Amino acid sequence: MLKQLLIFFLFAGSLMAQRPESPLFNMKEIEDPSTLDVKVIQDWHLVEGKVPTRQKYVTIKVGEFWQGKEYRVPVRFVVPANGKAKGFHLTGGNNLKGIEKDYRPRGVDAELLQGGVGLVQTIVQVLSSWGEKRLWGEIHQKFYKSLYTQHSIQYWGWPASLMRAVTAAYAEKEYFEKGKVAAGGGSKNGASPSVSIIHDTRITALHATVSPISESPLRLCDDAAWDELKKYEAGKKLKKKHTFLGGTFGPNYNYFAMEAGNSWEDVKALSRKVEDYVFISKNLEQLEKRKVDLYFHPGTHDFVAFDVPYTGKHYPQIPIYLRVNSGHGIKGGRAFEKDEQNKSAFLLNHFFGKRGDLLQAPSISTEMLGQNLLVKVTFPKGSVAKDGRIYWMFDRGPDGSHDYIKELFPKENTAIMKFDGKSWIVKIALKQGAETIDIFSNHGKSIKVNGQSHKQYISSPYTRVEF
Repeated sequence: MLKQLLIFFLFAGSLMAQRPESPLFNMKEIEDPSTLDVKVIQDWHLVEGKVPTRQKYVTIKVGEFWQGKEYRVPVRFVVPANGKAKGFHLTGGNNLKGIEKDYRPRGVDAELLQGGVGLVQTIVQVLSSWGEKRLWGEIHQKFYKSLYTQHSIQYWGWPASLMRAVTAAYAEKEYFEKGKVAAGGGSKNGASPSVSIIHDTRITALHATVSPISESPLRLCDDAAWDELKKYEAGKKLKKKHTFLGGTFGPNYNYFAMEAGNSWEDVKALSRKVEDYVFISKNLEQLEKRKVDLYFHPGTHDFVAFDVPYTGKHYPQIPIYLRVNSGHGIKGGRAFEKDEQNKSAFLLNHFFGKRGDLLQAPSISTEMLGQNLLVKVTFPKGSVAKDGRIYWMFDRGPDGSHDYIKELFPKENTAIMKFDGKSWIVKIALKQGAETIDIFSNHGKSIKVNGQSHKQYISSPYTRVEF
């Protein structure tokens, strides 16, 4: 009997390591193909071209925001012209006009198809941009008043649509066989698959740009953090609050929710309720046990990923690439890594390469040497970078502030690092009177997959040193 109980608990523990039980989704319903209510717009057909494919275009039922308020999305399936696709690349960054047409693959999509990997495309966009303007307004007002996640497009609608697209693809048994599923994109298409991969064990990789990663104090409505930010910005004479800065997971709905009758404590309670189910940082252990591959491009000045310093300090193991002076609406970033091909390198390595071939997240250490700061960046054993460059800024505004997103890294504050046989090192001359310095470095190597080389870059953890 004791042995049987031990086996039961070990099995239960194994299941818990795979994904958390969630108040956001009923995964049994998400993975049930019988409820998709598929409407075929264009059945399977051959699409000629440089890379010939077979394609199908449908709409599927995701679920209901509330009783009677159905949510449907279009989905396009793309598989090789001959044979089944084994696994697929899942994207939501499409528009209605484009997804209605036969897809002509190029770039990394063409390489994936040539290797036998399929494509599944849906729409994760503002609903009003593809004919659902009324529903867009209704769900926002419903969510602001109720704070019920099923009424939210960002907590339920968008992640659920991606997971339901996976269910729809695997229901096409003559065209897809089970394999790896890589998801990703930018902004809402980085945030939404970040939620989906936590809950859906069928998804095996995530490449996300300018989207949330971790649960910083501002995101969780921490009183001390918000008081400190308000104090910092009190004398800035700002005309209006930014619609994203300080948001829990996307736009900052705090004030709208309070205007609808909720209290600050209600908003805080929601952020605490969802943190374990939407942030990658809170799920690193279970994702590693599933051998999920992750890669992030949060941007150094992004108003959605406004807490890069917090992520660097508390989750330095998360693989990140920081293009200097990048983010939503930031133009003219002076990144030196002009040959960066991270997305291609990541996807091709995930489907066709070996786990561990990509550069792994390095560690960083600093030491004061008189009026200089010595910086050392060290990679794990077996992970060998071929170059290194560092960037820095003195007295940067705090996470979530308007100064954080508008003050760029000065073009002169960069230097090439030297490798001493163990670490990448550099000395930075300190600015007299400065109170802090923010630093990060970028390192690259070429990844060869299927005979093609792709340049990958990874950053050291973003670090803020106080003097």
